Amino acid sequence: MRGGTGLRRAWLAGGLFVAGAMLAAPAGAADAHGSSPAGGHGSSPAGGATNAPASSPTGDHGSGAAAAAPIEPLPVKPRPVPVELVRTLQLLQDRIAQGSAQAHQGQRALLALAESRMLALEPEVWTDSAALNAAVSFALGGGGPTVLRHLVASGKLPEAETPLVLGALAYLEGREKEARALLVKIDPQSVPVSLGGQLALAQSALVVRDDPTQSVRLLDLARLLAPGTLVEEGALRREIFVLAQANDLSKFETLAIQYLRRFRHSVYAGNFRQRFAAALTRLDFTGDDTRFGRLQAMLDEIEVEGRRELYLLVARAALDQGKGGTAVFAAERGVTLTEPGSVDAMRARLYRAAALVVVDGRFEESIETLRMTDRTLLEPADRDLLDAALSTARGIRANVVAPALVPAPAPAPAQAPIPAAAESTGARVLPVAPAIARAQGALGRVDEIMRRSER
Repeated sequence: MRGGTGLRRAWLAGGLFVAGAMLAAPAGAADAHGSSPAGGHGSSPAGGATNAPASSPTGDHGSGAAAAAPIEPLPVKPRPVPVELVRTLQLLQDRIAQGSAQAHQGQRALLALAESRMLALEPEVWTDSAALNAAVSFALGGGGPTVLRHLVASGKLPEAETPLVLGALAYLEGREKEARALLVKIDPQSVPVSLGGQLALAQSALVVRDDPTQSVRLLDLARLLAPGTLVEEGALRREIFVLAQANDLSKFETLAIQYLRRFRHSVYAGNFRQRFAAALTRLDFTGDDTRFGRLQAMLDEIEVEGRRELYLLVARAALDQGKGGTAVFAAERGVTLTEPGSVDAMRARLYRAAALVVVDGRFEESIETLRMTDRTLLEPADRDLLDAALSTARGIRANVVAPALVPAPAPAPAQAPIPAAAESTGARVLPVAPAIARAQGALGRVDEIMRRSER
């Protein structure tokens, strides 16, 4: 009896489990497996149809409904070839923004392939506005003006798209006035999103000299229209430097931290760091400890190697611009991030000594560091800096130490007049080392190149 009772209990539990599973299953689920709702092993009717309603053994029709008809895919209009090519190009460029050197190397080949395929298309393809928008996006995204020249030469541009195509072509060919007259009037939000960000980017370059505030608005819009793409990465880079020129320190810091967090691995991040270091030294950090703390907070956003490189770049650029306080701060931070005895450690100490050699009470310490620097391990630019710092140190020693030991000689007949400021205060007038003069001239040329690149 005990065995029979246990068997019945097991049978009852199994039945409850099956019933529960059937109740939980959606209608028709049992039919999909080829069995009837009644739990029998009924096979499909003759002919192999498995989606017919099952019948109970008594002949009554079961409650199971017939399987739903297969869902047809929604009709999708084929995209024009230019749209598909540009989509592929933009996906590749987004990988560049995330740091793929392989994608960067492959971009040139893809640009050439896409251009050749577009030029070979039948004229009817370009009657589609989507194809024309893709052609403009391709041109602004690195493809250059060839395809747009081909479309203009065909004489078959639709009237609605003519200003966009002509404006983009003028922009790429450097006809700035014409490009501004045609492109700036077009709302980037009125074109497909894949083009809108690039259009806003081009518009910002056209207005940056005359209206930096509007340029910043357009760069903000480009970032919003194309988040996570190479367009956003480029817009963020440009906007940071426009804000630096305007000395908008608060937004500069915000966007710099955003770039260093999200795009620090970009293929273009190395160039960004060099320009970023120069921009940092042009901002007014001097004399404010809290601002030095904010500078440190920005640079702490990146990995140690990149942070070390930035501090050294900032120190070097600050020396070129005569900002000793910034140079000392950045060099001392750089020292803490370098391996003792490394070339980077020697560079950081060189920059610190070069900044402190003219500071009262730090002369002997600085000149000792300069003398111990192994010039054979330095890059040419740093060797020039070392020579300039030693020349300045010799000038200081000659003007300060020697007069205290040797009587001053009689003045020469044709001696140059002493500047009024030095005569009234007794301040030392130090000679400008040739290397420093060359560095200042080079910095001016770099600034001019940077201004041109923002156009």
